[in-house]
Amino acid sequence: MRLSDPLLIPFSLMYRAATDLRNHLFDLGIKKSSSFEIPLIVIGNLSVGGTGKTPMVEWLITKLKDTYSLAMLSRGYRRKTNGFQLANAHTRVEEIGDEPFQVFQKFHPNVRVAVGEERALAIPMILAEHPETQVILLDDAYQHRYVSGDLNILLTTFDRPFFSDHLLPLGRLRESRKGSNRANIIIVTKCPDQISAGEKQYFIREIHKYASAGTPVFFAGVRYHAPIPLFEKGNFPSNAKKVLVLSGIANNENLIRTVSKTHEVLENISFADHHQYKKEDMELIQRKFREHRMENPVLLTTEKDAVKLKQQEFLPYLKEIPIFALPIGMDFKKEDATEILSLVQQSIRRKKYSSEV
Repeated sequence: MRLSDPLLIPFSLMYRAATDLRNHLFDLGIKKSSSFEIPLIVIGNLSVGGTGKTPMVEWLITKLKDTYSLAMLSRGYRRKTNGFQLANAHTRVEEIGDEPFQVFQKFHPNVRVAVGEERALAIPMILAEHPETQVILLDDAYQHRYVSGDLNILLTTFDRPFFSDHLLPLGRLRESRKGSNRANIIIVTKCPDQISAGEKQYFIREIHKYASAGTPVFFAGVRYHAPIPLFEKGNFPSNAKKVLVLSGIANNENLIRTVSKTHEVLENISFADHHQYKKEDMELIQRKFREHRMENPVLLTTEKDAVKLKQQEFLPYLKEIPIFALPIGMDFKKEDATEILSLVQQSIRRKKYSSEV
């Protein structure tokens, strides 16, 4: 514990009192949760940022889109609009936020993407415009208890699991560890390539000190796919040995570690999560690239950052730089992926059956 930590304990205790009271009021039914006839799948976490929610949403979309008519609803963190927004071909990234825009670009028109702070109001608006929708994925809605999900998927990272973390501001938890008892599925994300059976048993044992008995626990690694060019078509140059890495994510340690396995990282240009890029940032990127021009570097960035770099006003600064986005995905063992998908489909069928009775 750092020397400054004791100073934060009173604030953490006050935060816990407030969040525990809120959850207790929902548990008693004093605060009301809205239910809907359509199946709702919640993807979220107990901590702030960086657990892999967007890759999990995309994994679910990939597995479900050929069977169900899907919509994804997010709050749209750091967007420059308010209220309900349904993405269309003219939507800009700042109108709905970087992660929803990323999902929209990858899966439109097969999946509707919407944002709205009040999910209980946004869901009927999605259904009014797209009555064919059969399943809605609620991104980052684990604490949004004004809507009752039919399946709650809780994510926690291998490096910083919720059972060893603390409430804000002492740690990164948004609510106490016992909030995990609302989860129907718990996934430990960003796992190393090799996890021993003993490590898995340790995680499962610690998780079940707080989660409901019998809640299934799965483990997922990170899979990086082939880099995608930002502006022009073409493959990542096979002779590229040196790179600059640009990111505005919660934690880029895994990204840097992965890239460093195959390339020399000349610069790690890092910004805060959901960073809104400005002209000054473009000048910095341009300057860093020019400093290393003689080494023929390539700039690698995340998909989330790439959607923001494509803005027309940034093109004069970036057009001379070979920029590639590095897609990221969930990496499950085959049997785990099958079981998770089965649990999701069971939840959907159960809700559809109960709505028809």
